[in-house]
Amino acid sequence: MVSEQPLVQARNLTKTYPPRGSTAEFRAVDGIDFALERGESFGLLGPNGAGKSTTMRMIAATSPISGGTLRVLGMDPMTQGPQIRARLGVVTQDDHLDNELTVRENLHIYGRYFGLPRAVIRERATRLLDFAQLQEKAGDQVETLSGGMRRRLTIARSLINEPDILLLDEPTTGLDPQARHILWDRLFQLKQEGVTLILTTHYMDEAEQLCDRLVVVDHGRIVAQGSPRDLIDRYATREVLELRFRLDERDTAAEKLRTSALATGSDGRVEPLPDRVLVYTADGEAALAAVHAMSLTPLTALVRRATLEDVFLNLTGRSLIE
Repeated sequence: MVSEQPLVQARNLTKTYPPRGSTAEFRAVDGIDFALERGESFGLLGPNGAGKSTTMRMIAATSPISGGTLRVLGMDPMTQGPQIRARLGVVTQDDHLDNELTVRENLHIYGRYFGLPRAVIRERATRLLDFAQLQEKAGDQVETLSGGMRRRLTIARSLINEPDILLLDEPTTGLDPQARHILWDRLFQLKQEGVTLILTTHYMDEAEQLCDRLVVVDHGRIVAQGSPRDLIDRYATREVLELRFRLDERDTAAEKLRTSALATGSDGRVEPLPDRVLVYTADGEAALAAVHAMSLTPLTALVRRATLEDVFLNLTGRSLIE
């Protein structure tokens, strides 16, 4: 039996921008490989400027590739862009909604872009308003909606053509926790219905919640890939001990911990930060006991499980990239 072809496949995918003045050629995406299967929820993680959004634009057939190969739904974005875009749903960082139109009118107009019959648009719009929990707002102008409602409408609008793949570029940026969780519920429902998701996000808890598999990108290259659990097991310890010290004791305590067995042992490391010290360890309580045995008395001590954020910072560092 022949296995199904990947929905998206990239091999040595590259995106470069020509030099400007004395500036050398910029490689936004630098030879990455990945394959996406039908029904997956796939995440692209990385710092600002790492190449995530550029990769999404190439998948969406709105930015040409510079090198390597890319196939989306078995087609070449360089020559079959319109056919690919007709089968994609795209949620950009900005909503780009028509503020002066009503919620329902936004769905109807977007459906017309795909050439759908009016009867089909009416049926799908009613169903999508229910999905997005916007039935009671159907006749309201978009400019009256909250940020969370606007994002739900944007996602609903992206589904009007019943796409094979839904691209989401930082879908919950700027939303409050309640709105984020409602949006997560909607995306999880789509995943359960078999919609294939590709998303970028700066929220590591979001990636853990939504992604079956992800890649971490830094400086245009993939530095790690796997499921969230696999990456945590591979690049982080089981637990993290967070310690906070008095200001006049912080530097001395951090140096003592940095040179201790907690930092030099095979199953742990110590990372001093400006406001706290992180001890990565297999056993947080045992590590805390060792801290007290060194005659160190933190103001607060928290033992928590390692998360995808610990993996992300370990792989990409804590410096901002703009």
